[in-house]
Amino acid sequence: MSGPVVAALGGGHGLAASLAALRFVTDEITAIVTVADNGGSSGRLRGEFGVLPPGDLRMALSALCEETEWGHTWRDVLQHRFEGTGPLGGHALGNLLIVALWELHEDPVAGLELVGRLLNARGRVLPMASVPLDIEADVLGADPKAPTEVTLVRGQAQVATTKGKVQDLRLLPDAPPAYPESIAAIRAADWVILGPGSWFTSVMPHLLVPDLADALAVTRARRLLVLNLEMVTNETAGFSAIHHLESFAAHAPGIRLDAVLADPSVVEDQGELEEACAALGAELHVHRVANSTAPTQHDRLRLATALQDVLGSGRRP
Repeated sequence: MSGPVVAALGGGHGLAASLAALRFVTDEITAIVTVADNGGSSGRLRGEFGVLPPGDLRMALSALCEETEWGHTWRDVLQHRFEGTGPLGGHALGNLLIVALWELHEDPVAGLELVGRLLNARGRVLPMASVPLDIEADVLGADPKAPTEVTLVRGQAQVATTKGKVQDLRLLPDAPPAYPESIAAIRAADWVILGPGSWFTSVMPHLLVPDLADALAVTRARRLLVLNLEMVTNETAGFSAIHHLESFAAHAPGIRLDAVLADPSVVEDQGELEEACAALGAELHVHRVANSTAPTQHDRLRLATALQDVLGSGRRP
């Protein structure tokens, strides 16, 4: 298979869904993954060893596995999570493997490449920054007893689970260094895809890394935003599809979009949404991409078909 050169930005289950669909569209995939997770197994390993949180990187690698018994077997091994309350309880085996490889190799990317070879992965996985990050947000109404007060919430897991309206978002450190390979992938791409995923903790953080934002602003690649299937979450209380676009413009005023992909279920008024897309330079594409039995999850074949339609030839003008 050939296809457009794609850089996919995000994290967690949203990026994994995008990558699983992209494997049917192209071989030329680079995932650029958020490194701000501070919860669960990733948070524990990050705190104990001072490493990048490996969980989202593991999920991206697993999503790119080869469609063979070999690829699926090693994907399942990486995703296996130990049960119980002992020292291994809650850890994903893939997280432990990645941290072990990082102890053996000075460059974290070299360790990720080895895991990719184990999976026969179709594509590469890179961190969005070379240091672990923290997310900090000003949240209106985080305390239900004080709905008009703004609360400072720090940590990806904390922001993701705090109810209220995120008014401002920051990274700590505030100007983290990006991996040169990540910048090069954005510049070399035919298409850069943002989302789907947790809006303020998986998608927007990429726009707050100065080197990545600069690369997104000047790349000759076309830029596609894939909207979520759930508009209203803890992070995005009261949001509509248009609010997501307004939020994008506020956090990335120098970055234009070329296309926005939305499921019909999130389009309240197609004319208004088309106008909001046009304000960012984008064309709206409406395709049914939700799983028919789990409407808050993407169907990878439907999403692949939609991406094929949007990306077209995928070549830069």
